[in-house]
Amino acid sequence: MVDTTPLTRAVDHFADLLRAAPQSRLQRSAAAEALGLARELALRAQRLEDAAAEPREMPDAGMFAAADQITVASRDLALVLRNEEELAEAVTLVAEAQKRAGV
Repeated sequence: MVDTTPLTRAVDHFADLLRAAPQSRLQRSAAAEALGLARELALRAQRLEDAAAEPREMPDAGMFAAADQITVASRDLALVLRNEEELAEAVTLVAEAQKRAGV
């Protein structure tokens, strides 16, 4: 089993920043970046769970749900990660998305 604490910490930090961000920042780019991250994390989780299944896209629940969406998607992914390499890739995705989001 992989210790997913680094992923949880990275996502929780990003989610906290999103929740504290002003609406103008969310509208400019932060919410879109978070949604893109949530969709990528969810896609990775689905592929690890069942590579043959048709992946489902996480819906856009609005800019104020972005923090919750990355949290849910990361928790789903954390449950199916198989190794440290997959964990490191996920943590890197979070860091890059947070940087692009500007929060």
